[in-house]
Amino acid sequence: MSSIKERAAEIRQQAETLNKDVYAPEKAEGKNPEFRMDLQSKSPKLTTLDEAIRRSGLRDGMTISFHHHFRGGDKVVNMVVDKLAEMGFKDLHLAASSLSDVHAPLIQHIRNGVITSISTSGLRGELANEISRGLMEKPVVFRSHGGRGSAIANGDIHIDVAFLGASSSDPLGNACGYSRSENAKSICGSLGYALPDAQYADKVIILTDDLVAYPNTPNSISERQVDYVVEVDSVGDSSKISAGAIRDSKNPRDILLAQTAAKVVINSGYFNDGFSMQTGTGGASLAVVKYLRQSMIDRGIKASFALGGITAHMVKLHEEGLIDRLIDVQSFDKVAAESLKNDMMHKEVSANEYASADEPGSAVHYLDVVILSALEADTDFNVNVLVGSDGIIRGAIGGHPDTAADSALSVIVCPLVRGRIPCIVDEVTTLITPGNTVDVIVTEYGVAVNPRRPELAERLRNAGINVVDIKSLRDKAQSIVGEASELPFGDKVVGVVMNRDGFVMDVIRNIVD
Repeated sequence: MSSIKERAAEIRQQAETLNKDVYAPEKAEGKNPEFRMDLQSKSPKLTTLDEAIRRSGLRDGMTISFHHHFRGGDKVVNMVVDKLAEMGFKDLHLAASSLSDVHAPLIQHIRNGVITSISTSGLRGELANEISRGLMEKPVVFRSHGGRGSAIANGDIHIDVAFLGASSSDPLGNACGYSRSENAKSICGSLGYALPDAQYADKVIILTDDLVAYPNTPNSISERQVDYVVEVDSVGDSSKISAGAIRDSKNPRDILLAQTAAKVVINSGYFNDGFSMQTGTGGASLAVVKYLRQSMIDRGIKASFALGGITAHMVKLHEEGLIDRLIDVQSFDKVAAESLKNDMMHKEVSANEYASADEPGSAVHYLDVVILSALEADTDFNVNVLVGSDGIIRGAIGGHPDTAADSALSVIVCPLVRGRIPCIVDEVTTLITPGNTVDVIVTEYGVAVNPRRPELAERLRNAGINVVDIKSLRDKAQSIVGEASELPFGDKVVGVVMNRDGFVMDVIRNIVD
C-alpha cells in the first residue's frame, strides 16, 4: 500500500498534467480576454414578438396566460392575441388573471376561432356582455385569485406560454412593475398575479417598454424563469390603473356606508394593537381606511400589516406609522406602485402567497379584518360580486371568497338598493362567497350580523350600532323597489364558478334579450 506521502505526490503529478493538457495557454488560442457580450444587442433572449412566439413552440389548442396589473390600461392581451391571429393560431385557451372593458377586441378573435376557451377571475364591458349572451361555445371558468394560483400550482391550469407585461426588464428577463430609469413609460407596481405564471409556465415571454441595463434589480421575475424578452412601444397606460371600482367615491351614500363599516370594525373586538386588515374594491369599502385612521391615532393602535390591493390610503397610514408593513399583490394606484419601488417595508407577494388555500404561509390565513363590497347579498349571507341583477357578467371574483373564508372578521359593505335594483335579496343571482364565511353586512338602513356570530352582534348593539335582521333589510328593499321580476335566463351555460378548493360552486346561464 502506498504511503500517504507517495499518494499525495501522485495527486500533485496528476494536477500538473491536467493543467498542462487542459488549461495550457495554447488551448485558449483565439480567446479574447477583453471581449464582453453586449447584452443590449446580443442577448440570446432578446427578440421580436413573432420570433418569440415561434421559438416558444406554441401550437393550436394550447394555453396562453396574461396578468391584469395594468387593469383598464392594459395593452398586452390585445397586442399578443392580434399577433397570434395574424400568425394563424386557432383553438387557444386564454388564461388571464382578469379581463376588462379594454379587451373588447377579443370578441372578434373568439368569433374567428382564435380563442375558444377562457379562464379568468372576472369579465367586464362589451366582452362580458357578449359572453353573457352566449358568444362562446365553451363556458368561461371563473376562479378567485387564490383559486387561480392554486390551479396553476397543482396543474389544473397548465400554462404553455405566459405573456407577461413588465414596466421594466433587462435583456435577460429580470423584470418588475416599476423602473429606476429615466425612460420609464408605464408603472403598475406589484406583479403578484403574474408570479405564478412565471413560476409554472412552460415558456415565459416578457414584454416591456423600458429595456434597462443588466442587471435590473430588485426584480419581481427572475431571468431564470424567462425564455424571451420582447421590447414593445407600450405595455400599458398607468393612468388607467386606478379606474372604475377602485376610484375614491364622493357619493354621500358610500361615505355613510364607509363610516358605518368603520364603526363596526372599531367595536368588533378585533380592533386591537397589531391587528391586520384588507379592503376590497368599491368606493365604500376602500374609504373605510380613512375613517379608521383617527381612531387608530386616538387609541394608539397600529396595524401589523395591510394586505391585498394596496392604495394611496394604505400607503399614507403606513408612512404615518399606523401600519407596519404593506403586503401587496396588486398596486391599485401610482402612489402604491411608487411606494413598492422605494419602501423596503412594502412587500410584493404572488397570488399563492396572498390567498391560496393550499399554501400554509398564505397571508390570508393570518388576516384579522377584511372589508369587501358586493353586487348583492341574500338572506343566508351569500354574496355575489360577479353577475349583475340583470344577469349580465359585470365584475370579478378577485380575492373576495379567499379573504372572507380566512379572515377573523369579514364585513360586506352593500347599499340596500342601486337605482331600482335591490341588493339584499332572497337568493343571489350567482353564488361567489358562501354565507358561512360572511360575518357582517353593512347597509345604510342597518347592519346585519350572521346568526353564527351572536357575540359579535352583542358587541355592536352595545356600541349603539343599529343591528337588524337580514330579512328586514330584504323586506325594506322590496318595499322601495317592489318585487324583482324573474330574469330571462336561457339553457346555455356561459360560465362556471369554481370554489377556492377547485370544485364547481355555481353556473351562469345565458341571458336572453
